Amino acid sequence: MGRVTVRRPVLRIRDGAVDRRPDSLAAEEPMEIRVDGRPLTVTMRTPGDDFDLAVGFLVSEGVVRAASDVSGVRYCAGALEDGSNTYNVVDVALAASVPAPEAALARSFTTTSACGVCGKTSLDEVRTHVTWPVADDPLRIDPARLAVLPDRLRRAQRVFDRTGGLHAAGLFTADGELLHVREDVGRHNAVDKVVGQALLAGSLPLRETILVVSGRASFELVQKAVLAGIPALAAVSAPSSLAVDLADEHGLTLVGFLRGTSMNVYAGAERVVTG
Repeated sequence: MGRVTVRRPVLRIRDGAVDRRPDSLAAEEPMEIRVDGRPLTVTMRTPGDDFDLAVGFLVSEGVVRAASDVSGVRYCAGALEDGSNTYNVVDVALAASVPAPEAALARSFTTTSACGVCGKTSLDEVRTHVTWPVADDPLRIDPARLAVLPDRLRRAQRVFDRTGGLHAAGLFTADGELLHVREDVGRHNAVDKVVGQALLAGSLPLRETILVVSGRASFELVQKAVLAGIPALAAVSAPSSLAVDLADEHGLTLVGFLRGTSMNVYAGAERVVTG
């Protein structure tokens, strides 16, 4: 849609030299997610892969679990006076057999590009939605192969090269094959886009895969991985304490500070083959 990046004039100062020139910025726009016509949440995101984002969000909240749970996804007419479409409102139609989210849940879904799903702060809440336990997943991780994945993810970030302002999430096989990659101003959105693409392709659960993210590993990212059946999450930065608790409880392998050949394994170390 031509809205992933925008051009803005900037004043550049480099070693005392000053010039003015246009610069590319990562686009950020609000997107409202509706379910069967009813507003559910609004998230700030980079436009693109919006249908993946919408259904991936519903996976992470335990609303849908398979492609058959979704009967359709469409853009709704926007709020412009001339009635034209803003492409910022996505409506997900659920299959007749799938219960609609409770009204109380809609009020608790406050999302931004920075904080993910605020209010989902209880380990007990995640337990009730897990469909595919990951503790028994046979994935085995070679540290040497894991070490090169951030660079592979970085090379796949096409928009980052133009803006320097996007997070990325990449789904890899144990052999290091990149299956899916998505970029967004919000790292939570990038993960939702990856999971949503997999759901629409009928690929859930994502067994024997590794999710690599460009930022830190928060509680919400571990939650999204667990609910998608992903057994391993690796981040280039630090995890939070609650992220480690959730990973440990569900048997997910959580790696932080993945930089070159250095890494910390905070949970699920039994999957990492060190000898």
